[in-house]
Amino acid sequence: MSALIAIYGLIIGSFINVCIYRIPKGEEVVFTPSHCFSCGYRLKWYDLIPVFSYAFLQGKCRNCGESISIQYPLVELANSAMYVWIYLIFGSSIETVLYMFLASALLTISVIDFKHMIIPDSIVVFIGILAIINLIFNIKLWLYFVVGFFVVSVILLVIAIITKGGMGGGDIKMMAVAGLLIGWDKILLALMLGAILGSVVGVTLIALKIIERKQFIPFGPFLAAGVFASALYGEEIIGWYLKLYQ
Repeated sequence: MSALIAIYGLIIGSFINVCIYRIPKGEEVVFTPSHCFSCGYRLKWYDLIPVFSYAFLQGKCRNCGESISIQYPLVELANSAMYVWIYLIFGSSIETVLYMFLASALLTISVIDFKHMIIPDSIVVFIGILAIINLIFNIKLWLYFVVGFFVVSVILLVIAIITKGGMGGGDIKMMAVAGLLIGWDKILLALMLGAILGSVVGVTLIALKIIERKQFIPFGPFLAAGVFASALYGEEIIGWYLKLYQ
């Protein structure tokens, strides 16, 4: 089953690459045939086998020989690994399905935000749909999830107002729907983890003089990593933290 899920993750990862390239351009992602971005060559089915086609073609277009970004196999492998990871934790359950799609959405957001510094509304809406599905299956806990929608997004909104744009609207919306999906305590943990990770990476990049002190770096990928970690291990991390004060 893990092997089948790994293959499924690769396939979805290939679609994620399409979304990463086309969504920021406002292009359709489902029906438009895949093609080389340099020469327009329409890719054949054997050019679209995740990871293997890239390796076989040595990272180049079959028609024009233009280099293909290493992003494509990396995204496919990352998505596949996350799918297997989630399955090994949650087994055959509704959480597995929802968190797999959440992971794909977070991966898409992370790459797009890193490259273009935007978080597309379409991906936010997709996470919101996952949250509503989860709410239907856990209707008795509706307040727990609804509070999750507001608890972090309101904090980020206040920060955005105070700093006059220091926090992006996409970050706020993403954390709102993610909170609706994973609950108020886990989304608070996700914010903390994202802030810590972002601070460590930011300080490291400044220390290595890769970026300047006042240079802006996208916060979305760090928040996404926090949401993913909290969704999978939130209960364990929160339980461990609370035991420190008992």
